[in-house]
Order: sequence, then C-alpha cells, then structure tokens
Amino acid sequence: MDCDAQKLTSALADPTRFSIYQYVAYSKEPITVTDVAEHFSIHPNVARLHLTKLEDVHLLSAVSDKSGKGGRPSRLYSLSDQVVSLQFPPRDYQLLADIAIESLLSLGEAGEAALIKMGYRIGTEMAKRAVAKSGLKLATATMEEKLSHIQRLVVAQGLKPDIEALQDGVLRFRVNNCTFSDTAKKHPTAVCKMHNALLMGIFESYLGKIELREDESMIGGCKSCNYTVIQY
Repeated sequence: MDCDAQKLTSALADPTRFSIYQYVAYSKEPITVTDVAEHFSIHPNVARLHLTKLEDVHLLSAVSDKSGKGGRPSRLYSLSDQVVSLQFPPRDYQLLADIAIESLLSLGEAGEAALIKMGYRIGTEMAKRAVAKSGLKLATATMEEKLSHIQRLVVAQGLKPDIEALQDGVLRFRVNNCTFSDTAKKHPTAVCKMHNALLMGIFESYLGKIELREDESMIGGCKSCNYTVIQY
C-alpha cells in the first residue's frame, strides 16, 4: 500500500471515524453517506468527510451507485479488499507469507501438513489472545456472545465475515474477502486448506469440537467462501 502505518493509525484515531469504519466493515451491503449520517446522528457533510478520509487511506473503497435513480449519484462504501497491517514500522508480511508457504510446500506432503498445522495454531493463538484481552468467560458465555467475538476477530483479519446460527448447533459462515488471495492463486489447494485450518482454530477455541465444511470457495469462482459449521 502507498499509505504508511502513521497515516492509517491517524485515520482511525478519531473515535467516530473508527466506529464508522467498524460499521461499514460489519455491514452486509455497501453503505451510503445517508446511512452513516442516520446511524450516527451526524450531519451528512460530516459523514462524507469521515468516509472520504477512510477511502483516502484505502481502508474503504467506494463506487458510484448506478441504480438509475435521478439526482446526484450516491457513493457506495465498503471494506477495501486490501488487507491492512497497522504495525509500525511497516513490514511486508505478504512477502514473508509467500516465502514461508512456498518453502513449506517445496517439502512435499510433509510440508503441506506442516502448513495446515501452522494455520490451525495461528487461529487458536489469535482466539486465545482475543479472549484474554476481552475478559470473556467461555464457560458461561452465551452462543450470541461467542459468535459476536468470533465475528469481531475475523473482521480484524480483513475477512468481511457473515455468521448465521441455524439450528441444532449448525452455523452458516461466509467470508467475503480472503487474506491470502494472492498466495492462493499460486497454490490454491494448499493455501485453502491452511486458511480453513486457521478458521477451524478460531471456531474451536470458542465453541469446542466442530466440523468445518467448505461448501463454496472464491478460488472456485464463487463471490465468497461459504462454510457450514457443525458443533459436536
């Protein structure tokens, strides 16, 4: 990205702007200036300034509404496809990920198995840290609280998730963006297995033993990666 970490952290330092960023990130549909103004009870011009600032540093992307309605076209804002690292100084984690993945896969089946194991460990470690930081008591937390925490954790990874509880411990889980999209184009099968293991690590840390079934994937041409999560 062209923006450095200082610009990114500056853009999110304003509490209202950070809340707007989270609002857009959690939304299933693109957001307009009017949506933000009404949700946060602020003037549309103020909402537009916040959204423009977030777009300027590539945290959000925007397109013109081509619905054919009369008047001035609205801007539709959504979470940027670019995964942002707020580390300072900036580090090229994408390059590191590519090298690590390719190095493991050069070892054949053993390397792929190690990659999948690494994905699961990353997922569990991220979840453990998030639980410790939040103070959530897993033993007494409700399913709604657990799913809310899972969603926040996955949003923080830039994955644009959607979680829906069905019945009898079954969940529908959708990811609308992929952290490893560039690397997955080179090694689709292995990287998808690793990413699925990462997600499984997150879910099992909160829910216990599960089955994570991938129903559709972006690598396969779908607009999202769709999963069924079954609790045991």
